[in-house]
Amino acid sequence: MPSRASHAAAPSHAAAPSHAAPSRADLAAAAGRTIPDLVGPDLRVLFSGINPSLYSAATGHHFARPGNRFWPALHRAGFTARLLHPSEQGSLPAAGLGITNVVARASARADELSPAELVAGGQRLAATVRRWRPRFLAVLGVTAYRAAFGHPRAVVGPQDREIAGTPVWVLPNPSGLNAHYTVDTLAAAYAELREAAFPDPAAESG
Repeated sequence: MPSRASHAAAPSHAAAPSHAAPSRADLAAAAGRTIPDLVGPDLRVLFSGINPSLYSAATGHHFARPGNRFWPALHRAGFTARLLHPSEQGSLPAAGLGITNVVARASARADELSPAELVAGGQRLAATVRRWRPRFLAVLGVTAYRAAFGHPRAVVGPQDREIAGTPVWVLPNPSGLNAHYTVDTLAAAYAELREAAFPDPAAESG
């Protein structure tokens, strides 16, 4: 198993910055906004959320809403050497990690999205994957994956179907509203993907 530092998104001694929370007016104004995809060449994993929260759209940072467990799960799973603040998301592509969404527009809750939006979002996501060719696509939310790609019996874990030639891994939604998972159980699920995306060279050779 590779050390966390071997593919870390930032040095372990750096301090996470602080940011003021957006106001209620900021959140209201963020409805329908989009956030640029965090992508680049040679990605090991492209993580796809369902759609941005109002908090994320207001700040411009993916998975920024307080209570979202994405960044803690990413760290505990071994993808990053330390817990990153959402504002440090720009360091991920250099570490082989990217972030996008199935549906681009921000909303207060993912269940506000229509089935048609999810299907159209799946087509958009497939085009993003086709362009950047990540080693793995990780969709964060099995319900959204089922709706977007027409696989109603899909379960969490590696899928037996590819998207644009890329293997797909469905991971639990890290939203704090997903009470079925704790940070620790999220991290365990994410760690399985990390081990596949960043295999231990010693294990491969021996």
